Amino acid sequence: MTTSAPAPRTPSDVDRIAEAWHATSVELRPERRVELGLEGDRSAYGDYSPARFDAERAAAQHVLEELDGVEPVDDVDRVTLLELRRTLGLELESLDAQLGYRDLSNIASPAQDVRMTFDLMPTATSDDLDAIARRLANVPAALRGYTETLREGIRRGVVPARRQVEEVITQTRAYATPGGFFTGLTQLAPEGVDVSEGLRADLERGASEAEGAYGDLAAFLTDELAPAATEVDAVGRTHYALASRGFLGAAVDLDETYEWGLAELARMVAEQESIANEILPGASVGEAIDHLDADPARKLHGTDALRAWMQTTSDAAVEALAGSHFDIPEPLRRLECLIAPTEEGAIYYTGPSEDFSRPGRMWWSVTPGVTEFDTWRELTTVYHEGVPGHHLQVGRATYLHEQLNSWRRDNWTSGHGEGWALYAERLMEGLGFLADPADRLGMLDGQRMRAARVVLDIGVHLGKEVPEGGRVWDYDYALDFLGRHVNMPAGFVRFEVNRYFGWPGQAPSYKIGQRVWEELRDESARREGDAFDLRAWHSRALDLGGVGLDTLREVLAPAE
Repeated sequence: MTTSAPAPRTPSDVDRIAEAWHATSVELRPERRVELGLEGDRSAYGDYSPARFDAERAAAQHVLEELDGVEPVDDVDRVTLLELRRTLGLELESLDAQLGYRDLSNIASPAQDVRMTFDLMPTATSDDLDAIARRLANVPAALRGYTETLREGIRRGVVPARRQVEEVITQTRAYATPGGFFTGLTQLAPEGVDVSEGLRADLERGASEAEGAYGDLAAFLTDELAPAATEVDAVGRTHYALASRGFLGAAVDLDETYEWGLAELARMVAEQESIANEILPGASVGEAIDHLDADPARKLHGTDALRAWMQTTSDAAVEALAGSHFDIPEPLRRLECLIAPTEEGAIYYTGPSEDFSRPGRMWWSVTPGVTEFDTWRELTTVYHEGVPGHHLQVGRATYLHEQLNSWRRDNWTSGHGEGWALYAERLMEGLGFLADPADRLGMLDGQRMRAARVVLDIGVHLGKEVPEGGRVWDYDYALDFLGRHVNMPAGFVRFEVNRYFGWPGQAPSYKIGQRVWEELRDESARREGDAFDLRAWHSRALDLGGVGLDTLREVLAPAE
């Protein structure tokens, strides 16, 4: 079955304002041209210095003032107004809270972002390599601006935790190492493309300058920021509530959510124990996992085998779901599964360009020394990143470029996006794609981790008492707690705990978002009774594009 494109919609005044804001946001952060596959200079970085905060504030306030002078013409406009006002208002609150001066973590801060842009840059032509060479030359200025911001944070007393600084020192030293990531960019040789001596020299010079810039950043972090950094990991209730709203697009009762997280975690444990008994009668979860890990039929050897399995699994899911359970337009039926050029342990999705000349991609960044992969653990990872997860969600918004303005298509809220991906994992179980108990155990392994980190993240940053009582959350307890609830190596557990400590509010957004998606679906099914059509409900929800959870709830579950 082929899904036809919807008829074009006449842009409104609200669309005009949203499009202008989207263009402004790209001008403020031109790296997004690469991320979104837009035309224009593919080598530029935005201003990472403190001057950017005034520019961001002025731009956001201008848009809010413009929105006060327009009226929505249809439901599309009404959603745009809801979401744009919510997003911009939150941005102004974040600027007031000076969060940008302490923006440093082990996974999602300018220290990583400046480098990660290269992962998305095309490499097929000499023009592509020229853009990479020019971006390499721009790395030093970007990192100098970032250093200025962190230095101003020291002056203001707005600093990150020392634990995060130490993690990023290790990362930046690795980026600065000759022969590492940046040197690798000088060795790109597209098939059939003659790379001139001048271009090769530009690449080598740019790589050397980028390595030097990261070396300078590592020195600043070591000599200036680490001594000034706070020893306190918890950010406190006020900062956490603001961060949580940013990741969810909604305000939630954090204390109730903590208690819900504990109950959800207990439910995941009970489900896993039941399925472990199915796999190996009388076995504990750990014994069932050991049994599966010893099964050679469930193991992949090497990254080539992993990539091929990812691709085959993704292709099969698209083929099975298209036209039956989901409307999947033809351009979305292509998803590339790739091994990432870095070795940081993340698995992530990047969306297609607007014309789909660059498809959506699932990336697996394999850590050094890892050569074996267990399919029972990772089947739902493909569904999470691919179809019906992020690829269907993000790709569908891209496909609707004549219905949704650019800002609506590209807007991303973690609770909405990651919540949908976890919802998709559970949905695939309900649709019969996890008939093997081993695959269900793997899915629950991930769901259990997501429930555990709701408890951990809120517990740490709000200074709550641990579940057993008698002490408040701290780093050592967090390591032990997560280690008890995930079947992963100690290095993975440590990386994850460091992530939660440095990125408050992000980790719980997955499971909280899933909770909201499932509640909204169930509310719609209750209201509509026998007339409820799950496929149609999915289409309606995904056709909204990227919105926060409050906006999603207001649209899909209006007051009765």
